Amino acid sequence: MNLNRTVESLFSNYFMHIKNKSLKYSFMQSNPIMKTKQMPDKSLLSAILLMIVFGWIMSFSASLAYFESYSYFFKQTLFIFIGLTAGLLVLRTPISFFQKYSVPLFALTLVLLVIVFFPKPIGHEVKGSARWINFIYFKFQPSELMKLSMILFMAGFLIRQEKDVRSPWMGFVKTLIIVGSADILLLLETDLGATLIVTLSAMAMLFAAGSYLKQLGIVLASFFALIGVLITLIPNRLMRFTSFWQESLWTNPSEKVDQTKAALIGIARGDWFGTGLGAGVQKYGLLPERHTDMIFAVIGEELGIAGMLFVIFCFFFILTKGFNIAQSALKKGRKYSSYVAFGICTWFAMQITVNIGMNLGLLPPKGFTLPLLSYGGTSMIFAIISLAIILRIDMESKTDYSKQRKYV
Repeated sequence: MNLNRTVESLFSNYFMHIKNKSLKYSFMQSNPIMKTKQMPDKSLLSAILLMIVFGWIMSFSASLAYFESYSYFFKQTLFIFIGLTAGLLVLRTPISFFQKYSVPLFALTLVLLVIVFFPKPIGHEVKGSARWINFIYFKFQPSELMKLSMILFMAGFLIRQEKDVRSPWMGFVKTLIIVGSADILLLLETDLGATLIVTLSAMAMLFAAGSYLKQLGIVLASFFALIGVLITLIPNRLMRFTSFWQESLWTNPSEKVDQTKAALIGIARGDWFGTGLGAGVQKYGLLPERHTDMIFAVIGEELGIAGMLFVIFCFFFILTKGFNIAQSALKKGRKYSSYVAFGICTWFAMQITVNIGMNLGLLPPKGFTLPLLSYGGTSMIFAIISLAIILRIDMESKTDYSKQRKYV
């Protein structure tokens, strides 16, 4: 009897052990975070969340000039919630998933860029620019999705066409066909800003993949020449560009520079520590787009130079960490992840630089939002998703090679 009980006990313990291992394996299979056995980088995640909360507060302060300011506040809260939810899903998704579906995503984005030209109520036009798809309570801007989908697609393209990329011209020709298909649609929307971001991000990734510098220089020079021609063909763009550079800013009578003047006056009023949160006055006057493109000027007025330096430092920290993650992934042979991280950081660096430059009067005003800070649904959501991808890349890079091979 004792022997039988002993045998039964052994078998019972054995099957319980097998069952527990099976449940544990099943849980790990359904939870990609457990596959990496890593948590997101705490310092990078903290910096991103800090900027989101800071932008949430500042966009509300900047929108106080509008009668429906609380409407903007609640909408931005919803956009941030959607972005964080999507970001959490991205953290649970292997990078190999984005590589697998990058081509269909790119094709879908091209289709969405065509849909914006549909008549109302599908397409939505603002100030002569058709850039949005109308979802009644939410205006979706496909150009923001194109910034990310182009990077995901180009990263896969650079791996699939590695030999052609390193040839003198073949890689450039194929890249121009890919980028040109998106640029044509973006230019038809008269969205020169998104065109520049998408094109330069793709070219930067091409350079990082080892393409020839001479040919890259020729292609970029041709691209900027084409942009110059297009600016001359669009009277509004030409007037905005020439009126900014023709003479001294403060003696320039053109209304096209009033936005820049108002931004600089607000920053001057802020001095070192600002007039106080919500106490700015320029947002009530001549400063247009105060809660979107010109939010950095509002920060300068209400929080002073200290507030602006805080923003610049946070962005510098996020981008430095992002480029380091791209370098680390490349050292471990994970080229797709490296190219994606590099492309996202390049996109953010360009957009941040241009936005801050135009708020400081160094560049003419252009429709560039400040990532994580400016009001906007599509831009906020895809900015959070993009940074979540970088966090996921870092998580996978920290795993041992036996697990990491699944994501190469």
